[in-house]
Amino acid sequence: MSHGKLRDEKDCLNCGHLVEERFCPHCGQENIQTRQPFHYLFTHFIEDFTHYDGEFWKTIKYLLVRPGKLTKEYLLGKRQLYVAPVKLYIFISFITFFLPSLFSSSDEESEHKEKTHTSQEIEKQKAKDEKVAKFADSLKQELTKNQLKKEDLIQPDKDIKVTEVNGNEIETDFFGETEDNRLSVLGAKNMKQFDSLYAKSDKQGVFKFMKPFAKKIFHMQEKGFNRDQIFGKFKETIVHTLPKALFVYLPIFAFFLWIFHNKKKWWYFDHGIFTLHYFSFLLLGTLLLICFDKITDYLPDVGVLTLLHILVFTAAIIFMSVYFFIAHHRVYESSRTMSVFKGIFLFMINFIGILCMFLLLMYASFFMMH
Repeated sequence: MSHGKLRDEKDCLNCGHLVEERFCPHCGQENIQTRQPFHYLFTHFIEDFTHYDGEFWKTIKYLLVRPGKLTKEYLLGKRQLYVAPVKLYIFISFITFFLPSLFSSSDEESEHKEKTHTSQEIEKQKAKDEKVAKFADSLKQELTKNQLKKEDLIQPDKDIKVTEVNGNEIETDFFGETEDNRLSVLGAKNMKQFDSLYAKSDKQGVFKFMKPFAKKIFHMQEKGFNRDQIFGKFKETIVHTLPKALFVYLPIFAFFLWIFHNKKKWWYFDHGIFTLHYFSFLLLGTLLLICFDKITDYLPDVGVLTLLHILVFTAAIIFMSVYFFIAHHRVYESSRTMSVFKGIFLFMINFIGILCMFLLLMYASFFMMH
């Protein structure tokens, strides 16, 4: 219940009707002062969403442990006991966007220190590389003077493909790790080497596809990011991309449900409610896994805790997969055989669809990473 101060006047500011107590009997508006303290914005938001009467927590409880319960209740007309589907989805999406950013901002200072330290290490490594290059040149000149025979030199294994660029041996992998904890792309450590390999390679298509990735990775490494920091940024990007992918895919998911069910009994609206609840569950489950992962980062690296971490994640992924089949059977009330058959087919189609949507958004998000 709100703690706003009541007005002395008994006329409703919204509709003009007489207000005997706190709420207008005609429109339901609370008869409180129009001016409130600043903190009222936050307390009103929390009260409006949770209602403190158990509506919010009951909704979350059913969403997590009672697959299909909320959808069935809503379609039966029981809509005042739970948070509305759209409102629930928007709130969980907001929290899923907001909470991981708090975790990342809390690590920002330590990342900055690590980045500075990495830059210093890179400068030291460059100096060492210059010394090694000078030593290699002098050694090469000395060997030439002594006229060593080719038979005395150790020939590289013919099965190992090595490309030489500027005197450095580079393995032709998609992504590799250098000695200073940096990334290489198709064996190149910088864009100059990449372009040189591109010009000499007979696999132009691979290099064309990897060139945007190479530009982004080398650009970030020039800014001082190492391999671990780049992967950390990419992981953070994935976390922020998932809610976007699900939101874009919402109407498509509901459309596939509409295709595979009786059009007279089930309207597109009904499938939309099921989709909102199911995607809300997916977001909430993802959020809980993110929180659990962040908490375990502060625990000691012990074998038992690592095993427990893996088991919890595995169990959560299995439950999030099985959840759809249980909810589908309870809501649409078809036979178990037909429900399983339709469920598997829909699950496979939508899994591929969500994966494609996610990969497209992840691809775009990768190049917005900074």
